[in-house]
Amino acid sequence: MTDDAESTMPLGTLTARLAEQAGALAGAVGSPLEPPAYLDLVRRARDVDGLAGQVLKLTVQQSRDAGHTWQEIGELLGVTRQAAFQRFGKPIDPRTGAPMDKTVRMENAAERARQIAEAVLGDRMDEARPYFNAQVLEAFTDEVRGSGMATVAGLVGAFEGFAEDAPFVRRVGDHTVVDIPLHYEAGDMKARVAFDTEEKVAGLFILAPETP
Repeated sequence: MTDDAESTMPLGTLTARLAEQAGALAGAVGSPLEPPAYLDLVRRARDVDGLAGQVLKLTVQQSRDAGHTWQEIGELLGVTRQAAFQRFGKPIDPRTGAPMDKTVRMENAAERARQIAEAVLGDRMDEARPYFNAQVLEAFTDEVRGSGMATVAGLVGAFEGFAEDAPFVRRVGDHTVVDIPLHYEAGDMKARVAFDTEEKVAGLFILAPETP
């Protein structure tokens, strides 16, 4: 059964299926004297994870319908309200009135964004520039980079490394946008790398973590 079909099920039906599959997974673990079929466990765990995601999506939708805010939902999930909206919301294109496609089609966006951020933060611009589009290549000079890094250092001190939190990847309009958590001497920041439709860097910023 597809995710779309499952998403149309009532919450009670979904949770009953989730409980059934979780019970089957627990039963398949076996006893300490009888090792389980590990690939079967992977398959069962995948199915449980997929159903749990459908239950979470539906409960978020119902919470929104009941009047709860994205701020409340984000705090409960341990993310910003924007991250909650990007994951579960249904943005409408103001130009057409149609739902916007949020599918991220760029492969390895997080890995490439981190590679570019590492090069820029490490003053290895020759490694980063081949990924820039023409506008960024012209505008993001060594002087601009130096000025930006100095401004950030004045706010939060020296760069200390990348945070353990996973990058946040989403589609915004025609762009793929990646936020990468960073640690600085006196506070946390994030690098934001935006890729255009040609998968070239269309923007690169160091921002406060709460920046939408």
